[in-house]
Amino acid sequence: MAEFGRQRGKRQEDGGLGSVLDLLLANARLVLGVTGAAVLAIATLAVKRLIDRATSPRDEGDPKAEQKTLEESWQDLALIKAMPKPPKKQKREDLSEPLLSPSRPLVPGETSEPRVCSAPPETPRVESSPLRCLTLQEKLLSHYSSQLAVPKAQVSLALQLARSICTQLQNFLRNKCPELPFGSLFLSGPLLDGLESLTADHIHLMLPVVLDATLWSLIPGEDTVVRNPQYWMIKRTDLEYFPRGCSPWDRFIVGRYLSSNALNETLHKMLVASINWPAIGSLLGTVIHPVVASQELKLEVKHDQVELSITLFPVVELEDKVLLAAPPEGLVENLWLESFYRAEVSKVKELDAGDSGARQHCLCILNGVCKSHPTLHKLSGSPLTHVVLHLSATSSDWAEESLADRFQQVLEELVGYLEKGVLPCYFNHKINLFCELLEDEIDEMGFMLYRAISEPELLLEEK
Repeated sequence: MAEFGRQRGKRQEDGGLGSVLDLLLANARLVLGVTGAAVLAIATLAVKRLIDRATSPRDEGDPKAEQKTLEESWQDLALIKAMPKPPKKQKREDLSEPLLSPSRPLVPGETSEPRVCSAPPETPRVESSPLRCLTLQEKLLSHYSSQLAVPKAQVSLALQLARSICTQLQNFLRNKCPELPFGSLFLSGPLLDGLESLTADHIHLMLPVVLDATLWSLIPGEDTVVRNPQYWMIKRTDLEYFPRGCSPWDRFIVGRYLSSNALNETLHKMLVASINWPAIGSLLGTVIHPVVASQELKLEVKHDQVELSITLFPVVELEDKVLLAAPPEGLVENLWLESFYRAEVSKVKELDAGDSGARQHCLCILNGVCKSHPTLHKLSGSPLTHVVLHLSATSSDWAEESLADRFQQVLEELVGYLEKGVLPCYFNHKINLFCELLEDEIDEMGFMLYRAISEPELLLEEK
């Protein structure tokens, strides 16, 4: 009976509380409006649940009851958090109703007229179109057109300056060294061939060194001191029958081998000390400076509209090989680097012409991305071209519509080669194009490209 009495008393209290709440909710809409009434209703329901839970007897030791109580508490918390926020109050100066506006004394003769509140003009709704998600294909094409494409006027001016400097240097060499049979200088490099572009800022100037094939022969790279098949030595032959002096290039012999270092040093002295670059620059409307501290033969050209770097390379063509006077760093003097650039460009253009492919377009984007990236810049140029050539042997669809697929596939291939630390040359599989990369550099490049496989946009971000 006592228990029943307590329950009856509780029901009476609940009934009294319910009557008060019902009366309050019934009048809330008139006083607070629809939104205010909703807020009050949700808050009242939450408070009522808390009161019921506090006054109801707890089942001590019943884990299910405790779990139910805990769940109800989370529900109440979620209910309170879900309450609609009341509208923000207007600033006092924005309120225009007479009862809420500050009163001021009337000026004599002024009548108190009711102030009419005019509704503010509605601003026209502008329906915002949903943001369009660009595909990787569209992002690549946009990146190429906005950041990689070089203006034609800039390219034309750079080539014009380079050809003028080429002519001046050719005339100087013929007058200064008439005994040395240099061939005709010619321009080379990605700017001319369209495989790489960011700015029209770099051009190669090739200086042919004409050798008599009967007096010179090539020593394979595997037999050289560096054991690298990409480097060759040019040996003077038949000295017993054709002693020194029979070839005009004998003055550059070191230990019976034509020394690339000796030739570069002679040309470097000419570029720095013998040629009147201020006069040539004045004639061309530019400022020309030879780079004194560089191991390479470089000229820096500054014009009002373009800045250009020109690198001079002595080149020997012998026994179907193209060799550059670009020895590796160190004490080795007589090595010549085999260049595949001409063969690379020719093969890529041949493949594109055969299937109307986008290999050149893909290479241009890849080279631009890697060249501007602080981690990947050593991959630009020849390594990327050889990856594309290897991939062309297995992937036949190089149409423009497949540019994004081929781009990602090249990244995957690069990661695979970096994992092995070996990128075979397309024209000579004995040559590893990664042989001069450090292990840390390979790891950093591999990690960056591995991320880029799933997020290629990482490479297109501005650095």
